[in-house]
Amino acid sequence: MHQLEILQPRSLADASRMLTDYQDEAKVVGAGTAIVLMLTQRLIAPRYLVSLGHLPNLRGLEYEPGVGLRIGALVTHYEMESSPVVRQAVPALAETFHQVANIRIRHQATVGGVLCEADYASDPPSMLVALRACVRAVSVRGERWIELTDFFQDFFLTALEPDEIVTEIFVPEMAPDSSATYIKFNSRSSEDRPCVGIAAVVERENGACQAVRVVIGAASATPQEVIQAEMLASGRPMTEDLAREIGRAYAQAIDPISDMRGTDWYRRQVIEALVRRALLHAARA
Repeated sequence: MHQLEILQPRSLADASRMLTDYQDEAKVVGAGTAIVLMLTQRLIAPRYLVSLGHLPNLRGLEYEPGVGLRIGALVTHYEMESSPVVRQAVPALAETFHQVANIRIRHQATVGGVLCEADYASDPPSMLVALRACVRAVSVRGERWIELTDFFQDFFLTALEPDEIVTEIFVPEMAPDSSATYIKFNSRSSEDRPCVGIAAVVERENGACQAVRVVIGAASATPQEVIQAEMLASGRPMTEDLAREIGRAYAQAIDPISDMRGTDWYRRQVIEALVRRALLHAARA
């Protein structure tokens, strides 16, 4: 087994320099729940782990009415589900994090970690994509904001450069008269990762849908969205028939994977049913 050294920077600048110095030999670690699995499965084999655990400025949670929610990369899943700030700003986001695995995992796993791991079967990414969140990536070269719609590239692959660190996640304020929901289906144990996860956002105006966003998680390499199917709702009230029509369109458009949690055929059936259910739930919230 190769030697692994844990580096503990005292500032974000130190961490950025370490990544620049060691380049492909180094990986960032927050709480470690994600990266330990990746090491165990030999998906990665770094020589150095750059620990962010001693950087308190990555743990903030701040909501500015009319602007949005700012989430430090080291905020845990449990903090997301239990924070009055999150529950006030985006109740559906708090509920999404509550549905992750079990309480032990939620007390350790971080928001930045689950995004940077880019595991296709994680719960939060699809909800954050549907909410049009973005991440702040910092390196010695400066910083940039990356939309989550562009962040996930493939299985365990993101748009981050090797020397970039995610420091913050920003969720913009939801539109007036809008609501969101997250529904998932577990084909195995309740603590397992989902077979399919559905995030839905419905924006209304005068009783009709102004915009609808539906993001499918755990069914493909990255969160999936079908714009043509979403456009079916434009200017129409959300009804059982419309929700069923959009669900059918998603099932036809998505090309799911087959794995231990379900075949591609099985996932299509689940997608069709859950999209309908998620849209109706969001519309009535």
